[in-house]
Amino acid sequence: MKKSLSGLLAIGLVAVMGAAAVAAKDIRLAGAGATFPAPLYKKWVAEYQKANPTVQIDYQSIGSGGGIKAITDKTVAFGASDAPLNKKEIDALGGPTKVIQFPTVAGAVVPAYNLPDVKEDIKFSGEVLAEIFMGKISKWNDAKLVALNPGVKLPDMTITPAYRTDGSGTTFVWTNYLATQSEAFKSEVGTGKQVKFPVGSGGKGNEGVAAVVQQTKGALGYVEFNYAVQNKLASGLVRNAAGKFVKASPEAISAAGEGAISQLKGNILSADIWNQPGDASFPISAFTYIIVHSDLASVKNEKEASALTAFLKWSLTDGQKLAGEMDYAPLTSSVATKSLDALNTAKFGGGK
Repeated sequence: MKKSLSGLLAIGLVAVMGAAAVAAKDIRLAGAGATFPAPLYKKWVAEYQKANPTVQIDYQSIGSGGGIKAITDKTVAFGASDAPLNKKEIDALGGPTKVIQFPTVAGAVVPAYNLPDVKEDIKFSGEVLAEIFMGKISKWNDAKLVALNPGVKLPDMTITPAYRTDGSGTTFVWTNYLATQSEAFKSEVGTGKQVKFPVGSGGKGNEGVAAVVQQTKGALGYVEFNYAVQNKLASGLVRNAAGKFVKASPEAISAAGEGAISQLKGNILSADIWNQPGDASFPISAFTYIIVHSDLASVKNEKEASALTAFLKWSLTDGQKLAGEMDYAPLTSSVATKSLDALNTAKFGGGK
């Protein structure tokens, strides 16, 4: 019996050691960055790993700025950002021949509000939104809002603008769109991941802005579309470049992305898809991006490089089917092809 027991223990030890050896051979990849696509990226990882159990991928949603810093410092295999790289960031990565950036999905920023007694969807123009966030329109029954919403009984109630206090891609998109609609907003408030709004209440993250909106009657804030849907926030229609009032949807956001196809060139793909032409385009739309080194220098070996590009290619093909299910806008086929072409320029040990 003792021999049998020791034999079983030996077999068990060999099995454990064998499993550890297999685990040690697993490929481990890290990514970090934008919070907006994080739920989708984590879903992609979970689904991809079901079919590829030896590839372990960890994505940390630390914000766009953190993702750019991490890929610049080569502490992750890929970075993620809602705002495209600027010249300074590209230079820090080694220059335009040393980096690849491509869209993965598109999203939108929507005006979310708290008016429980108004059952109709409220219509906005970019000019009116700019004036609200500049403090020039302070009441819901202002004549400019009434003119956009005939037949809707808007209350005599103060508007409380709700904005992000942290640096974010959401603010980057919102302010850049409003700057195209109002020269006064562009000069007085400006654009960027973090700006100083002259009026309103701030909150950290989408959840902070949502909390202000939910807790303050008359509040109007800007949040990501999928966050508004998942948290059942009322959001309005926005007049687009064609003069049509459009409510955000995956289809309307994808239409905006398709309208910017001519902007996508080279290996650092970037396009402003707010205020795009087309009757169906939602005007406050934006791509979110993955960033990798042209020479995949932030991974250890060619096997890891191959696993990384395989996962990213899967995300641009099979993974797109999951985007619409989670209230993101899938890339159109022509935009996805541009992203794949850029990714295909990546090499291991070939970017010197």
